[in-house]
Amino acid sequence: ASSSSSSSSVGGDGSSRAPDTSLFVPVPLKPVGDAAGEDVGAELTRPLDKGEVLKNLNKFYKRKEIQRLGAENGLDARLFHQAFISFRKYIMESSSVSADLHIILNDICCGAGKVCLLGHVDDLFPFFLRHAKQIFPMLDCMDDLRKISDLRLPPNWYPDARAIQRKIIFHAGPTNSGKTYHAIQRFLSAKSGIYCGPLKLLAHEIFQKSNDANVPCDLVTGEERVYANEDARQAPHIACTIEMCSTNTPYEVAVIDEIQMIRDPARGWAWTRALLGLCAEEIHVCGEAAAIDLVTELMYTTGEEIEVRNYKRLTPLTVLDYALESLDNLRPGDCIVCFSKNDIYSISRQIEARGLECAVIYGSLPPGTKLEQAKKFNDPDDPCKILVATDAIGMGLNLCIKRIIFNSIVKPTINEKGEKEIDSITTSQALQIAGRAGRYGSSFKQGEVTTMHRDDLVQLKEILSESVRPVKAAGLHPTPEQIEMFAYHLPDATLSNLIDIFVSLSQVDGLYFVCNIDDFKFLADMIQHIPLNLRSRYVFCTAPLNRKEPFVCTTLLKFARQFSRNEPLTFDWLCRHTKWPLAAPKNIKELVHLEAVHDVFDLYLWLSYRFMDMFPDAVLVRDIQKKLDDIIQVGVCNITKLIRASQSTVAPGTAEVVSEDFPLSRTTRDTRVASGRHGAKSAEALSIAVEVPGERRAKNLKAYRSATRQEDLKSHGRGSLANRLLREGLLTQEMLRQLESEWHNQHRNGRYGLGSKRDDQNSSKETGKKKK
Repeated sequence: ASSSSSSSSVGGDGSSRAPDTSLFVPVPLKPVGDAAGEDVGAELTRPLDKGEVLKNLNKFYKRKEIQRLGAENGLDARLFHQAFISFRKYIMESSSVSADLHIILNDICCGAGKVCLLGHVDDLFPFFLRHAKQIFPMLDCMDDLRKISDLRLPPNWYPDARAIQRKIIFHAGPTNSGKTYHAIQRFLSAKSGIYCGPLKLLAHEIFQKSNDANVPCDLVTGEERVYANEDARQAPHIACTIEMCSTNTPYEVAVIDEIQMIRDPARGWAWTRALLGLCAEEIHVCGEAAAIDLVTELMYTTGEEIEVRNYKRLTPLTVLDYALESLDNLRPGDCIVCFSKNDIYSISRQIEARGLECAVIYGSLPPGTKLEQAKKFNDPDDPCKILVATDAIGMGLNLCIKRIIFNSIVKPTINEKGEKEIDSITTSQALQIAGRAGRYGSSFKQGEVTTMHRDDLVQLKEILSESVRPVKAAGLHPTPEQIEMFAYHLPDATLSNLIDIFVSLSQVDGLYFVCNIDDFKFLADMIQHIPLNLRSRYVFCTAPLNRKEPFVCTTLLKFARQFSRNEPLTFDWLCRHTKWPLAAPKNIKELVHLEAVHDVFDLYLWLSYRFMDMFPDAVLVRDIQKKLDDIIQVGVCNITKLIRASQSTVAPGTAEVVSEDFPLSRTTRDTRVASGRHGAKSAEALSIAVEVPGERRAKNLKAYRSATRQEDLKSHGRGSLANRLLREGLLTQEMLRQLESEWHNQHRNGRYGLGSKRDDQNSSKETGKKKK
């Protein structure tokens, strides 16, 4: 039995903590039935009096000495209670128990109340502990589990890298400083090299740049392998997404881009793995200076020195003293940055209502569509001179932007615990986005940055003036081998439970943290009922998909189910499932569904490189994915038409009497979409909120949350709130005119919507107090 001192793990700060025993799921033990055969114990003594047995078992449970013995053997109060309930149920419901346990129980019951005891309830402890270890097998192998989940020496996981003396060069600087350019020049001049980037777009750019420079280079992403050589021989240079880099292949030069993402709660492990594990004579690391200290410390643990080369921005970037305030003030080269699709839809419609063309870029668009939209915006001969984008433009696209305009400075984020938060953007995020203005070599020799709203400008200046927080720790993730070893010791645990126990017992030092595994666990729980071997199950759970996309998640479920039946996923099957061929979208919902289908094709291609026999038609799927990309491009080019089509028409007999800047005219759609609905995507993607020019949006966190709650209340039904109330008979035309008149009077007197300026100021103060 393991001692109590061994039942604690070392946290990131070096302190001890007990494992989370709530994660220990008991293995059910069935009581022995009548068909078990003869009751040897009863023949040797006599049948048990179950009433007396129950009394003595309860005495056993209450004894402090027994509870202390349990704790010494790894049973805290929770496990002790669960083990006892199971032990008692097993004895009481079994028709017979083992002969030795029967004799002990008989002696305890017969000797109860006598001066000379035949047996004592404490004698049950060895049987109780044996039962506890049967239902909690981790108790018997806790030391082994701790060794497997000991993550304190990640450099030792990569013996090939430790066998060579690597030279580390850190290219540190802001966006548009030329740091990556210099690293890539060394990559191109080397005999062999590997580029590791965070996005397919970046890997594709280096792939093209290398081959254009007559340096044969392969492209490797999760979904794609493109060989420079026609005979599919591996080229000496590779451009890949960072998760796909090989830690076994030797290279002369390796480039790790955007090293500050080593702190990313979900993907940081991939940068840690590349930094510690790449077998290259030279490792060129590019990114923010905030990561220098951490990389230096990590390299100290490997015995490798680091050379730092600092770069300054190549073109000036000016924070303007005035906000845009109105879309009437837009000019060529402007890029409005939003942090939600709703804002993208709203702003793009308002821009085109002014007779201007705009390009649109957001994260869930296929890479090909993003590139086409960027090309359209960059083309000096194209009438499209305005860009509306999310922070997806922060990396991976070369854009000719003169001025960055932040539509908002609050952004939904996921914290280390996997919880969604809404907070001001960080200095790092603000600099990354603002730095896209005035790119070196573009038609704009200097960049400008401002906000849409005057109140945000002061806060943006504060954010940009602050120094970027140092990167404190590097992400880690359990490997398939570690999980397989865990499963060997805990064969009855689910994959989700194995991961939970692994993280609970894991030991990391202060330089590392265990990445968030919620997406992994979500997929593990989703496919738990499907019979798969552990390695295949692990692969399916690491599939890169957005769990907020029901259509993609249900497709993965179908993939796994058919895979488990050993039935290949054919091109015909996929076409039937996705209803291919698909038509051009007529509204936003259809565009969102097309994006989800594109993600399904990506998922198929990703799985095809891991299970080639079961996903055999990658070539055919890639062909239709390119066609789908073209269809989506058509939809995005006509996005304002789709937005208009998405709004319900006014019911017959009701006239549209409200002005466009009256709050009740705001259009919403139901965000609570049933997860099983065909073609549904995330709630955020389906809710279309078209803001009007005069409408105030939430200027701080409190107001932002309040507005979100109001949107939820308004989201039942279709069309503008005013028209819906008219249709349902809850509002008359006369009442509506009166409300509109009152609202306009308040607006002229300096009031906005339902709250006064003073209310806004007070809520801003309250928000300021709450900020961390």
